[in-house]
Amino acid sequence: QVQVVESGGGLVQSGGSLRLSCAASRLPARITMMGWYRQAPGKQRELVADISESGLLNYGDAVKGRFTIARDNDQTMVYLQMNSLKPEDTAVYYCNVKTWWNGNYWGQGTQVTVSS
Repeated sequence: QVQVVESGGGLVQSGGSLRLSCAASRLPARITMMGWYRQAPGKQRELVADISESGLLNYGDAVKGRFTIARDNDQTMVYLQMNSLKPEDTAVYYCNVKTWWNGNYWGQGTQVTVSS
């Protein structure tokens, strides 16, 4: 069964940093995209950042210049380095993995809380 597992969330003060990790395994097809989304209470889920199979990076406007997405050489793990965190970054962060043949998989989410 497909597994997408996030780790690294927690509580941090405004201006601090956190690093999220996501491990994908038992995928039935080749990965085409790995990314991070977030959902704050009462808001829609939004793209934070993603990285394509070819290495193309894409960031949401709210995090440009502060967050960095990266993956390992095996392309089964993806990371999100979050710097200069703000209270409005508080949300549940979800890892998303897309594969050939329209595969679309989500992790269970990890809570990030930024205190002011």
